[in-house]
Amino acid sequence: MDNKTAGVLRHSMRSYKAKSVTSIQLPPRERRATALTEAGHNVFNLAADDVFIDLLTDSGTGAMSDDQWADVVRGDEAYAGSRSFKRFREAVADVMGFDRVVPAHQGRGAENVLFGALLDDGDVVLNNTHFDTTRAHVTNQGATAVDCPAETDLTTDSVGTFAGNFSTDRGWDAVEEHGQDAVSTVVLTITNNSAAGQPVSMANIRETAAFAAEIDATFVIDACRFAENAQFIKQRDPEYADTPLSEIAREQLRPADAITMSGKKDALANIGGFTAVRDAALFEQCKQRAILYEGFPTYGGLAGRDLEAMATGLREAVQPPYVAERIEQVATLGALLRERDIPIVTPTGGHAVYIDAAALFPDIPADQFPGQRLVCELYREGGVRTVELGSFAFPETDRPELVRLALPRRTYWREHLEHIAETAARVRDRREEYTGLKIVWEPPMEELRHFSAELEPVA
Repeated sequence: MDNKTAGVLRHSMRSYKAKSVTSIQLPPRERRATALTEAGHNVFNLAADDVFIDLLTDSGTGAMSDDQWADVVRGDEAYAGSRSFKRFREAVADVMGFDRVVPAHQGRGAENVLFGALLDDGDVVLNNTHFDTTRAHVTNQGATAVDCPAETDLTTDSVGTFAGNFSTDRGWDAVEEHGQDAVSTVVLTITNNSAAGQPVSMANIRETAAFAAEIDATFVIDACRFAENAQFIKQRDPEYADTPLSEIAREQLRPADAITMSGKKDALANIGGFTAVRDAALFEQCKQRAILYEGFPTYGGLAGRDLEAMATGLREAVQPPYVAERIEQVATLGALLRERDIPIVTPTGGHAVYIDAAALFPDIPADQFPGQRLVCELYREGGVRTVELGSFAFPETDRPELVRLALPRRTYWREHLEHIAETAARVRDRREEYTGLKIVWEPPMEELRHFSAELEPVA
C-alpha cells in the first residue's frame, strides 16, 4: 500500500461490523418446490423459514445499530407525553425540518391519517408514480390516483440521471382532463419506488412544488427514502457536490406542505412511521384521525421504544458513510447481474435492483405475468424471495414487467449478492422451460391482489 492509499477506506469495505447474527440455511430444492406450490405461486404466502435470502422488501427488514438497541431499552412507555415522543419529534424537526408530527404504526398508517384528512370523494391525486398502498389509500377515500411519471422507458439499458421525476406536462394534462378544482393533492415519491427506485432531482422537487401551488393543491412528499434520494442529488447534481448530505436531505423537503414517512426505510427501524405537516389546522385534523386509527398522538400505535429507534435511525440515515455504502451495495448487485447478462434497469436506484422480466422471458405474454414467473423461479432455483412490480401487482396499468430485488439495510454481504446473481443466471439458462401463470383466486380489492392472490402455471 503506497502513501496515497494508506489509511483510506476502500469503497467496497463496510464501515460497520457485526456483533449479532441470525443463522440462515438454504432449504432443499424439493422443499422449495413444494413450498412454492403450497403458496399458490405467490411468495408472500411463503414461510420465512423456507427462504434463504429475502429481498421481498427493504421495509422494516434491516439491522438496527447498537445505539438504536440501547435506545430501545430507554423507551418511555407513558401513554401520553412520553419523553420518547419528545426525542422523536426533535429528530424529525432537526433532520427533516417539520415541527408538527403525528406518529403511526408504519407508512400506510401515515397515509391513512393524512389522506383521510386531505381527500374527499371525487378528488384527484397526482403522483410521479403511486405505489401499491398509496394508490389503495387514495382509492379508499373515493379519490382517483393519476400517475405523472417522467418520459422514461424503464426497459432501456440506461434511463438517465433522475428518472424518478414528476412530469409537470402530464400534470397539466391531468388538470385539463379532470379540472383544476378536482386536483386537490400532488404527491412526489422520493425515491420513486414504482419507477425502479429512481431518484428525483432537486430542480424537479421545486418545479413540482410550484406546479402544485399554481393549481392550489397540497404538495405532499412521500419521504420514506429521503436520505437515499439526497445521496443521489449529491452524487449527480454538480450544484450539490460540496453540500453536506444532511443539508440536502432537509432542503429537498422544504417545499412540501406535508410528508408521509415509513420509518421502516430511511429511519432504519423495524416498525413505525409518521406524517408531518406545516399547517396547524391540518395538524389538528391529523391528530384526531390518528386517535381513531392509530393511537394517542404522542405514541401513534407504537411503543416508546419504537419511537426511540426511529429517532436515532433518522439521524444515522443522513450520515455520509452509511448512505454512500447503501447506494454502493445496490449498485454492486446490479453489476453482478449485468455480468451474467441479466437485463436490469440502469443506473440502479437507491434500495433495489429491478430486473426486466419481459426481456428475460420474451415468450411469456404480459397477461401471463412474466415477472411473477421470474419471482417464482428465483425462489425455486436459489431460495431467493423477490417481488413482482408489473402487471400482476398493478392491474389495469401499463407498468413495465419488473421484478424488484430490495436489499435490507445493513444485512447482507458480498457472498449473498453473488449467490443472488448466480441464481438469476441459472434461471436465465433454463428460461425456455417456463410457461406463464394464471390467477386462480384473488381478493376483492384488485389494487392489493399481489399480497395474497394464488396462481398456477399455464398448461
